[in-house]
Amino acid sequence: MLFVVPTPIGNLEDMTFRAIRVLKEADLILAEDTRTSGILLKHFSIETPLQAFHMHNEHKVLDRFATMLQDGANLALISDAGTPAISDPGFLLVREAVNRGVEVQCLPGATAFVPALVNSGIPVNDFSFHSFLPPKKGRKTKMDQLMELTNTFAFYESPHKLVRTLSELAERDPDRPASISREISKKFEESVRGTLLELKQHFETHPPKGEFVVVIGGK
Repeated sequence: MLFVVPTPIGNLEDMTFRAIRVLKEADLILAEDTRTSGILLKHFSIETPLQAFHMHNEHKVLDRFATMLQDGANLALISDAGTPAISDPGFLLVREAVNRGVEVQCLPGATAFVPALVNSGIPVNDFSFHSFLPPKKGRKTKMDQLMELTNTFAFYESPHKLVRTLSELAERDPDRPASISREISKKFEESVRGTLLELKQHFETHPPKGEFVVVIGGK
């Protein structure tokens, strides 16, 4: 079986009892960065062997790990933080396992965009998630499409691009309600709410630091 195991995005207390048990009982843990994950495993006294599975090697090692699953091994997949395969490596292995008839279980757990949606104060009975916006090619088209959505939408953004992104979106609809959450589950967690124009002005005078989730109301 392939277990997809979320890990804390900030506070280590967000680790679940089930996640710790699964990681201890697995035959092998596949990690995005073995150094980062090694610290986590040591903290929870998890001694399961650890191997790398990341965006730079996933095509090369995919068949080997998928074959191990077919042969009866129980593998646990983790990323540096949060739920694997959501803006992180992992999808290829999940797809290959499914294609080979191997059972896949994804444990519930930490991910950044869900808390950001819930604490935004914007309706989230209907929403969509869009990972990261294109940095160049297709960026304008993607923004135009997003701003036409009638449901709430969310995406991740880096601190050095946040003001630019808010400026470009505010040009399309300055009064659109939005919420920006940063450093979720970390010491300096913060959410700032307002219109796109107000948020643009806020972060022009408060230089962005940390990891951001942008939540914007539908048209």
